[in-house]
Amino acid sequence: MIKKELTAGELGITPADIYEQMGYGMAMPDGMTAEETSQMLGRIASFLRARFCFFVTDGNLDTDTRTLSAMGHDFSIGRIITRQLRGSQRYVFFVATAGMEFEEFQHALQAEGDMVKVFIADAIGSVIAEKTADRMEEELEKLLAPTGWHHTNRFSPGYCGWHVSEQQQLFPLFPEQPPAGVTLTESSLMTPIKSVSGVIGLGPDVRKLDYSCGLCDFKQCYKRKILRPS
Repeated sequence: MIKKELTAGELGITPADIYEQMGYGMAMPDGMTAEETSQMLGRIASFLRARFCFFVTDGNLDTDTRTLSAMGHDFSIGRIITRQLRGSQRYVFFVATAGMEFEEFQHALQAEGDMVKVFIADAIGSVIAEKTADRMEEELEKLLAPTGWHHTNRFSPGYCGWHVSEQQQLFPLFPEQPPAGVTLTESSLMTPIKSVSGVIGLGPDVRKLDYSCGLCDFKQCYKRKILRPS
């Protein structure tokens, strides 16, 4: 298993990333919000320790039953993910997280009752988790470079027809527990909340595509927030 801890500087987060997550799109927030965001990013940089881990394993994709089988577990991944993983010869399972340090920071802000700060921190946490997963993909690409193989998009339980309850099968696969310090609640939510888990397909003929939101009926998917009008 490959694992890594990252500082805020290694994530390369920009204010624009935060504004986009907050719903501003290409617009700028008011000066007070921009200043608060900048100050909070500075505070977070002093303690942030984001983490990821992943491992590669064999697996079998059954396109008829839309099931991915790996390490004795069968995942009902649904139509959309099955289609995107077709052609994969091996699979990566991963966890990426903003870390408990950030989670504790969020709890402290909530206790203060300043909902503007809570909102900004929530947006920052989402960006941290996604940027950490992006760094994980970059590490994976280094691993793949000598082989000539490629990878698919990353897909997570709770999205694209893959039920979130299958986190309970995914997490025990990791050789170190808890993976990247992330645990599951009984309802299959991750702690820290700002975490990402899932699977990626590998092979010589697969590729990473634009997320096909037009094929998915999950309106709350975070990937929809980054779409641009044509």
